[in-house]
Amino acid sequence: MRAHYLQHVPFEGTGSIEKWLDAAGYAISCTRLFESPIFPGIEEFDLLVIMGGPMSVNDESLFPWLVQEKQFIQNAIRAGKRVLGICLGAQLIANAMGSRVYPNGVKEIGWFPVQALDSGNVSVFRFPPSLKVFHWHGETFELPSGAVRLARSEACENQAFQLGTSVIGLQFHIEATPETALELILNCRSDLQPSEYVQSEEDIRDIDPGNYRAINSLMDELLAYLHRAGG
Repeated sequence: MRAHYLQHVPFEGTGSIEKWLDAAGYAISCTRLFESPIFPGIEEFDLLVIMGGPMSVNDESLFPWLVQEKQFIQNAIRAGKRVLGICLGAQLIANAMGSRVYPNGVKEIGWFPVQALDSGNVSVFRFPPSLKVFHWHGETFELPSGAVRLARSEACENQAFQLGTSVIGLQFHIEATPETALELILNCRSDLQPSEYVQSEEDIRDIDPGNYRAINSLMDELLAYLHRAGG
């Protein structure tokens, strides 16, 4: 099995995802868009993971490779590949499939709970009824046509969605580790302007380590779900 991930900035890597992929026997490759926007052939991977980044999907004039990236994502989905998008990655999936991405009413940064939504569809991935997860986003998206909404939060209605059997977008970061959270703090500290849904650097850094174990366990379950979806 082969996994390919798209990385938009040096400080937003795969977090806990790579450990799961290694254990599951995946060969891993990467496109580092901040270095060179060269994409593999669709036949060269089974699972595509799209990481986060501080840019907007609408910043095509600043980052011209976004046009090519969105077409690549659409092609992968149309080809039936398993696709996981995280934060910007979820927004890119939505936009690639024709949905609007726009500023959320508030920024959501730090540790806040998301609530699972029961769509009545027994085949979609199921989140816990409520779980505190790590957020760092200021934009949101409309759901792609045919997508099932999987989770919400007080600050943002569209927190997770599933498209078909093997495409999932997450607005939040359940791949986060203490190391990746620190990288976000160090590189995006200017985002930490106190508000109702923006925690302080101290609060983010002081979270109980058990929170990371809980979200990483959920990421493992989600990756196993996508792995089975391709079987």
